[in-house]
Amino acid sequence: MCDGSLLLLGLEGPELTPAEAALFRRLQPAGYILFTRNIVSPAQTRKLTDDLRDLAVDLPIIGIDQEGGRVTRTKDIAPALPSAASLAARGDMGKIADAGTLTGDLLQLLGFNLNFAPVLDLDHFPGLSNSLRGRCWGRDPQRVIDYAGQWNRWLRRRSIASCAKHFPACGRAVSDPHHDLPSSPATLEELLREDVIPYTALMPELDSIMLAHIEFPNIDADFPASLSPKIIRRFLRDQLGFDHHLVMTDDLDMGAIANRYGRGEDVKLAIRAGNDLAMICHRADTAEAAARAIGELPLGMRHEAQDRVERFRRRVLRAPVAWSDARWQKTCESIGKLAAEFDPAEETVSNSPVADY
Repeated sequence: MCDGSLLLLGLEGPELTPAEAALFRRLQPAGYILFTRNIVSPAQTRKLTDDLRDLAVDLPIIGIDQEGGRVTRTKDIAPALPSAASLAARGDMGKIADAGTLTGDLLQLLGFNLNFAPVLDLDHFPGLSNSLRGRCWGRDPQRVIDYAGQWNRWLRRRSIASCAKHFPACGRAVSDPHHDLPSSPATLEELLREDVIPYTALMPELDSIMLAHIEFPNIDADFPASLSPKIIRRFLRDQLGFDHHLVMTDDLDMGAIANRYGRGEDVKLAIRAGNDLAMICHRADTAEAAARAIGELPLGMRHEAQDRVERFRRRVLRAPVAWSDARWQKTCESIGKLAAEFDPAEETVSNSPVADY
């Protein structure tokens, strides 16, 4: 038995292939994530998101990583907004609100309904190549609450759902999870003192949570956070109270997971641990195997996750606004004007695959 309802999938290119269309129509995944490889022009992108909706029985999640700075998937068709680090360094709450608003306006026109942002990781190691350079709002929890909360608030006012990441503390990684599995000696007590404070403070304003591919052996010696029942079910859901939020893995195709677990085992572990969605960003050709593996899980476990996905769909997801050339042009002009107020130098240098997808 196949169950694709708990998958969130990536696409190969800027158009749906016949094979992808047949696969997605058959599996009916919860949603999709697009990357730079899928985005060629505004009209093409909107057609692609419309085509994905047309394949679905229920309104699907159509998500994107649009953080600003070097993690801007629309950089080939629109100006990039400043990064979290640049906005935080300026400390202007009005500019942060403008950035969140304009991000929402742009994504709404292109047909997206979920942005995989804001990053709530504390910037423990700003000089290391751990994929987070320029993506964090700061090291101090209160600063992250203030700045990320403001950006998140104005994004959501534009009917784009948010996803806080990477729980519980990817900022403690000393290597890049796109390549390998980082490990942190942090204890639960240390995370409670600092790293999870932005999550708990912003809980009522967060629509979903993404888990980090990072090991915390002093919390769970067996599994990384993204596959850990101790961290997801016991800590995030039971102890912190995030039991009504949609919870998902980061990309299971990243080296941190792909190099250790096979396709099938990874998605089973993910759902067993308490995730509602397993994300496969680059190997959609393995989605059928993933769906078969999920179909082997206990029915009650799958229903629990499906219920959260459905509540998320009803409560948060919105149909897209009508396309408008004039509104697109105006939005891009406003983004360009805001971006011009910031130094673009640090926004363009990549030190991780996350900036290049």
